[in-house]
Amino acid sequence: MRYLANILPLLSLSLLLSACASSVTPPARYMLPSSPAVDAPALPQGTLHVRSLRLAHYLDVDGIVMQLDDITLHEAREHQWAESLVRQLERSLRAHLAHELPTIQVVREESNASNALTLQLEIDQFQGRYDGIAVASGQWQLRSASNELLALKSFNVKTELNEDGYPALVRALSSSWANSAAQIANQLQQGNYFE
Repeated sequence: MRYLANILPLLSLSLLLSACASSVTPPARYMLPSSPAVDAPALPQGTLHVRSLRLAHYLDVDGIVMQLDDITLHEAREHQWAESLVRQLERSLRAHLAHELPTIQVVREESNASNALTLQLEIDQFQGRYDGIAVASGQWQLRSASNELLALKSFNVKTELNEDGYPALVRALSSSWANSAAQIANQLQQGNYFE
């Protein structure tokens, strides 16, 4: 009986701890808002291959990244991307470019279109900042079908958050990305690369 009296408190403590451990809330998961759906042009003026994006290593993570000051970054544990960030950005970029360049066929890199130009992007920043700004920055390059460098430019787009919180941050990041795509499309048009 005395043995049972000693074990009962330990058993109660064990049950209490296991109940606490199982009540951990799963992280909130986020997707970038949907991009506009665009049909391919019937008679395209040219074809643009969009290669897989390269993310800065610190962005290639599950958690949404916040910049806490000029040098400190934090990956959120409770607020994560629902799908790999690079896939979301690639899909969104293709959709926005197709929308902004209606006479150009925008395709993934795997397509076999001959004489296609190739767009490559490196993303240096895609994060929220301590001052309430969502930033998307990096550089892009355009190459000919023979791999000749036609253009090399940078982009840096900032969007102010409408309110606090991760949903507002994800929407602001999406806006920065859409504006980056519009900027790239505009520079492609100005360069007359498809003529």
